[in-house]
Parts: sequence; structure tokens; C-alpha cells
Amino acid sequence: MNDRYDGYSGSYSGEASNTSDQYELVGYDEYGQPVYRQVPQQPAQYEYPQAPQGQGQGYGYDPYATGQQPPVPSYDTYDPYGAGAPAQQGPPPSYDPYGAAAGTGQQQRVEEQTATAHIPAQAAPRTEPAARERDGAPEYRTEQFSFVEEPDENSEDVIDWLKFTESRTERREEARRRGRSRVVALVVVLVLCVTGGVGYLWYAGKLPGFGSADSGKGAADTAGPQNRDVIVVHLHNTKGGGTSTALLVNNTTSEQGTTVLLPNSLALTDDEGSATTLGKSVDGDGSSGTRDAIDTVLGTDVEGTWRLDTPYLNNLVELVGNIDIDTNADVPDPASKSGKKATSPLVKKGKQQTLSGPMAVAYATYRAPGESDTARLMRFGQVMQGVLRKLSSDPHAATVTVQSLAQILDPSLGEKDLGAFLAKLADRAKGGDYKTALLPVQQDGTLSEQATDSVVKDVLGGTVKNPGKDASVRVGIKNATGVKARTEKARVTLVNGGYTFVDAGTGTTAQAASQVTYQDADRKQDAVEVAKTLGLPTSAVRKGKTVANADVSVVLGQNYTGGQ
Repeated sequence: MNDRYDGYSGSYSGEASNTSDQYELVGYDEYGQPVYRQVPQQPAQYEYPQAPQGQGQGYGYDPYATGQQPPVPSYDTYDPYGAGAPAQQGPPPSYDPYGAAAGTGQQQRVEEQTATAHIPAQAAPRTEPAARERDGAPEYRTEQFSFVEEPDENSEDVIDWLKFTESRTERREEARRRGRSRVVALVVVLVLCVTGGVGYLWYAGKLPGFGSADSGKGAADTAGPQNRDVIVVHLHNTKGGGTSTALLVNNTTSEQGTTVLLPNSLALTDDEGSATTLGKSVDGDGSSGTRDAIDTVLGTDVEGTWRLDTPYLNNLVELVGNIDIDTNADVPDPASKSGKKATSPLVKKGKQQTLSGPMAVAYATYRAPGESDTARLMRFGQVMQGVLRKLSSDPHAATVTVQSLAQILDPSLGEKDLGAFLAKLADRAKGGDYKTALLPVQQDGTLSEQATDSVVKDVLGGTVKNPGKDASVRVGIKNATGVKARTEKARVTLVNGGYTFVDAGTGTTAQAASQVTYQDADRKQDAVEVAKTLGLPTSAVRKGKTVANADVSVVLGQNYTGGQ
């Protein structure tokens, strides 16, 4: 049925055609479907015989004729747009599928057959471009057609697979994005941590190459002035006698805590200007006189005095819950000396020994036969540092501990002040920023150059604090005359002249000429007056380095005779 119809079906021999009810393709509708029409019947032959008179049903007969047979039109070659031409005798006419001869009955029959050949539910026959141009029909273009896609049984599976593949790809991309975000966040956190750590180390002075602790020069070399809080503590042995003295120093600038142990043989000057020792001053002058004498010798500013008798030390250790220290000797039980049978040591030598209150008191006051007093002082320093490690870092809690001792404190240092001060030192001790240092003195009790540089200068302040306007000038005397008695003569002369005498020791070798040295330019006139007081020429005055605890330093040479 879809085969193209040949309009010239049949033969020219005059035989009738057997074709009936046949259709030919005439065009396509707007959906692209073919449109057919019924093929009109063709005459059996091209020469039409005359019908007998009286009969009107012959082929080609015109029933509307009035008795005369009109001439049969004859067509030229195929003319798709022709309207018909005069009949001529000759070859058979050519069939025009789009139009029939004008004014003939055959044209009417062809149009009726064409109309009946149109298949229902199909659009009108499609015309050729030329015919559309002639008839004024609209021209259809390819983009005006739409096609209905036939469903495929595998289409749903394909769509599901595409969705699954797309979702899995999206999940992978999302996982990659999250992974990159985590990496970036981790890098940022690491950079911030490193930056913050370096900043903290720099601020705390612990960064290698920047901090004072690693510079090899001590805290005195830290840029800018430093703030130090200092108190003095005296341990009184109420049973065995004797005292031990230490300075507790809190350097708030370098955040370093230190216990400075002061030997009892340290040479001091009393209120009357007479020479004495630290041990004698603690027993005789009391807390205020000893504190002032220490300030004079060391150039410090001791803020208060804490007298700690051995019973209170026992209670303090019990309140903090015992202490753990490295002991350097076996300490016997003091009770065995009262005639009781000797038992095992009360304190055993070893690492990290736990000491109770009585054990701590026994160890802090113990001095083995043949040992110097320095050994006992060092043990006292160990006990004090052990107590600070166990004491609370909270000022309020530390104050409660101090109040629990039920001591009668020196007026210079109240319970709240002592508690707050000890809490700060406890924080240093727990953080590892605490040390114990011994002030080295010579056999005569004077400070050596080592003591001046390592302890007095580095730990206690470096340079001596300038005295007030009305304060006396401190003069350090070093005897290099070879005659020991001349030190005392110089002391008496200076005290009588209104100066504060500071013993700077004895020179190892004798020196011919005396020297008077000042370090600050403001002290030049004071140095000249000191030289005149001692009977030395003013030419001996020069600018230079002085001892750390004096305003003016004097080296007595052999030209000093002790006169004024």
C-alpha cells in the first residue's frame, strides 16, 4: 500500500485495466505521515467509438448532452497545471493528478474520487512547492514538525543507571571537597599553633637566642627594667638552736622564682655602724634591723620578714600533704639522743623521698659531724622548694594555709600578703621556673666577686637601686694594703663621716696606689668627697665599674695610712 502508484497503469492496446480500489501517495501531513487517495478509473482505450443513437450509457457518454456527442478533448503531454485544451485526435491524454480538464464531467468524478480517497484522521494532501506558491498555501518547514518518541523498555533502566552514576560521581566530588577543606583547616590550625607557640616563647623570654635564660648572662641582661618581689625568711630551731636564713625572690619580669640562701657568716653592719654577721643580727637586732642590714649589703629591697619556727614548719608540711625531695643524707631520729635505743634513720638518703612534718624539720635542721653550716642551709632550701611545689597556686587557698598556721607574723608582712606571695612562688615551682642559689662568701664573711656577679647582680637586681635624696652613700671598701687592720680604720672613718660602710673583701695581692671609682655620673662628686674623707688624693677618683651593692668603690692601696 505504501508503494508509489504508477498513474499510467494499464496498456495502450485498448485492454481494460484490472486495477481497482488502488491508492496513490499524494503527500505527507504535518506529523510526517503519508497521505493517500484512491486512484481514479482510467478509460479502456484512447479512441472512443460513437454511441448508437437511442443509447446514452456508452463510455464517455454525456447524459446531459442534447443528442449531439461533443468532441472528446485530447490532451497534450503531461501538464500538471493545465486547465484543459481543445480536443485533438492523437495519442492518449496524460493524467493530471492535481487537476482535470476544465468543463468536463470527468473532472467532477476525479474530484469526488479524490475526496473519497482521503484516509480519515490524516491531514490534507501535501502540495508541491510550486503548487503552494500558486495556491497561496503556507510553506511548512522541518522545525515545525514534532516527533513522538516511542517508549523503550530499557529506557527506565538506562535512566536509573545514569542517575546512579551521576549521584556516585557527585558523592566522590563532595568527598574530595570535604577532604580538601579538612586539609586546609588542619594547615591553618597548625600554622596558628606554631605562631602562637613561638609568640609565647618569645614573650616569656624562652626562645633560643632571644631569651635571657639562654643568653648565658642571666636575668640582668633582659631588655628593660625588671621587677622583683623579695621577702626574707628566718628558720629558728626551737629545740637544737641555730637559725637559717633565705631570700625568696619572685622576678615578675622574667617569671622566675629563686631561693637565695644566705650563710650566717655573711658580714653585715648594724645600726651603729659596727661590723657583725647575719647569724648574730638575726638573734640580736630582730627582724627589722636584719632586713635593713641585708638591704645595705646586697642592694636589695626586702619587703617583709617571715619568721618560721620549726613547729610551724612541721605544721606547714602537714597542711600541704607531705613533700617529696631528693635527700643527700640519712638523718637519725632526734629522739634517739635523749637516751633511747638507736633505731633506723628517720629520713633515708635517696631519690624522691616522701617527708612528713617531723621528717622535714629533722632534715632541714640536720648537720652531720664534720659538715659546714652550708650543708644544713642547702637542706633547708630543699625543704622550702618542696613545700612550694605542694602549696596551692591560688592566692586565697594559700592564704587559708598561712592562716591555719596560727602564727604571729611580723608587722611588715600580713597573712594575705604572705599568702599571695607564696602562691606566686608555688606557681613558679610547679612550672619548673624555680631554682635555689647559695650566696657565696669568703672566710671573713665578705662577698667575693663571684657572689657579686652571679647572685647579687643576676638574681637580686644587677645594679644597686639608687638611694633616696636623703639616704647615705654606700661605700664599698676593698683592702689591698696588705694590712688587715686598715679595713676597720676605713670603716670607722666612713661611718663617722655619714657614709654607709660596705665590706668588699680583701685583695689577693697588695696594690701601691689607692683608687676611688664611681659608675654613675651623678656620683662623681660623692666619690671626690669619699676620697677626701679617707685622706686620699682627688686624682685617685675615676669613672669605672663599682661593686654591685655600693655607690662608690674604694680599693685601699699602700698609700692609705688610715688618717683623715
